[in-house]
Amino acid sequence: MIKVKEIKSKREILQFVKFPFSLYKDCKYWVPPLTNDELETLDKANNPVFKNAEATYYLAFKNKKIVGRIAVIINHIEVKEQKKNKVRFGWLDMIDDIEVTKALLQKVIEIGKLHKLEYAEGPVGFSNMEKAGILTFGFEELNTMITWYQYPYYAEHLKKLGFQKQATWVEFRLLNPSEHLPKVKRFSNLIKEKYNLEVVRFKKKKNILPYVDDMFGLLNKTYNSLQTFVPIQQYQIDHYKDKYFNFINPEYITCIMDKNKKLIAFSIVMPSFSKALKKANGSLFPFGWYHLMKAQRKNDTAAFYLIGVDPEYQGKGITALIFDEVSAIFRRKGITQTETNPELEENVAVQQLWKHNSPVKHKERSTFRIDLKNL
Repeated sequence: MIKVKEIKSKREILQFVKFPFSLYKDCKYWVPPLTNDELETLDKANNPVFKNAEATYYLAFKNKKIVGRIAVIINHIEVKEQKKNKVRFGWLDMIDDIEVTKALLQKVIEIGKLHKLEYAEGPVGFSNMEKAGILTFGFEELNTMITWYQYPYYAEHLKKLGFQKQATWVEFRLLNPSEHLPKVKRFSNLIKEKYNLEVVRFKKKKNILPYVDDMFGLLNKTYNSLQTFVPIQQYQIDHYKDKYFNFINPEYITCIMDKNKKLIAFSIVMPSFSKALKKANGSLFPFGWYHLMKAQRKNDTAAFYLIGVDPEYQGKGITALIFDEVSAIFRRKGITQTETNPELEENVAVQQLWKHNSPVKHKERSTFRIDLKNL
């Protein structure tokens, strides 16, 4: 018999966070998150996202053993301001037993109906700045720091239970990311001169801080037309600054300003932390911090994390300028392998950025949706 229990205590939340560590203990492709980061994200007293969201956490038990977990989320900005009558679910993990999956998702359906919402979609986090989607292609690839890994049966369970694909993200591996391309360089220089643009580079982390709020503001402008987008609030910006700032290597960040010193584009690239996080196995101590610090300073692999271009400048060749700058960074840092982080399948504008580097799609993930009115 399967029992699904709502959890609230610190001990239970820790069990919730640690469940994937046992589920994936023999999987060489699963990259564990940092346990303390997960605990802080789920903490309703400390995560500012709960100013505009609510969540309920559940564990599934079979024969008194934990066999699954799920978070049921309502983002009130999404529901009240954007009029998307959606109940979210995330942190979905379970053994290969469709009855367990069904029991967990039944909690999503119950809460959605209780709040008179029209559909359920997931897996997603509390906002767009968090992990999203179930892996449907690329099961023999390490996930990145900002994505989930899942076994193939996750998607199969959801399909059998009546869920349908909603949003799809694709990820690419880029060949020769540091290759000097004279054609791109010439075009980049032309664009810079035509629009009187300035490239800003960084050496120290403290020099980035004055630009962070404008970067997130630009993200809101860049992606507000995409189907999954929920505007990023200032309290979330402050939270993500604290959460990810230590991972940033300032030399991998590029900002582009117009003649009035207004930010019109930026890119954030990071050395890949996947292998380091795997070695850390969820903890910074005693040696996890060393693996992460080493990955930050010496690495042959990088990942694109965020790219923003002001809509006023989209389609004007700014992407060539960004990629020319990033390629130069890769040459200086000895980067020979690069992968993109998830980008929505329909976001062709961003995908154009990689066209000169023989992009190979190596991962794909989707959220799944079910309408609640007939259930």
